[in-house]
Amino acid sequence: MYFLLGNLSFLDMCLSTVTTPKMITDLLAEHKTISIWGCMTQMFFMHFFGGAEMTLLIAMAFDRYVAICKPLHYRTIMSHRLLKGFVILSWIIGFIHTMSQMVLIVNLPFCGPNVVDSIFCDLPLVIKLACIQTYTLELFVIADSGLLSLICFILLLVSYTVILVTVWQRSSGGLSKALSTLSAHVIVVTLFFGPCIFIYAWPFNSFAGNKILSVFYTVITPFLNPIIYTLRNQKMQVAMRKLRFILVSSMQNF
Repeated sequence: MYFLLGNLSFLDMCLSTVTTPKMITDLLAEHKTISIWGCMTQMFFMHFFGGAEMTLLIAMAFDRYVAICKPLHYRTIMSHRLLKGFVILSWIIGFIHTMSQMVLIVNLPFCGPNVVDSIFCDLPLVIKLACIQTYTLELFVIADSGLLSLICFILLLVSYTVILVTVWQRSSGGLSKALSTLSAHVIVVTLFFGPCIFIYAWPFNSFAGNKILSVFYTVITPFLNPIIYTLRNQKMQVAMRKLRFILVSSMQNF
């Protein structure tokens, strides 16, 4: 679990790095500009890391299924070889996901005015700037990013439901423990897939310019993920209680 969490944290850090530095620079600058290749680079790496994280969250759901439903076989099934395979597969799928869209975007003609109404470049907004009819391309992006996000989100919720039903059938007493274990995963999955679905699965003129969702997806969610998993960790909770006790005792003595 910690091996997968470490890779998730690394992907979150990479995803934030794609947009946050440029966004901070633009906040301090009077004229906010970005080159065409800088824009393409943002879109490439954002969907690269986003696709990889999407796959990794599915792998983490499988890890939780084995840990809760097949605990005696956990070390045998979730071997280091399989874990490394999950991570490599997530990077491969992320690359395929972004390349399948970027090869169609990079050669689009842009006539101007090329104004992106957001804090960073994203596929729906850049496609709207093209001089040609892009209806087919918009449908492809909706299917590749939006529909894929929706399907993965539904599959993850179904997998968590299967885990809870399996635990409940075997032992009603273990249900609360399973809920405690899965709660962090459900929160992280919802925070990650929720904005993706609203941005990419809806028609382009509805939610494409929603800056709040864009910030939430690229900055806030990657920031919250490590905090959520940390607070759900039992050893960390014990350490925080000890730290709080020490702080209270120090204040009382002072």
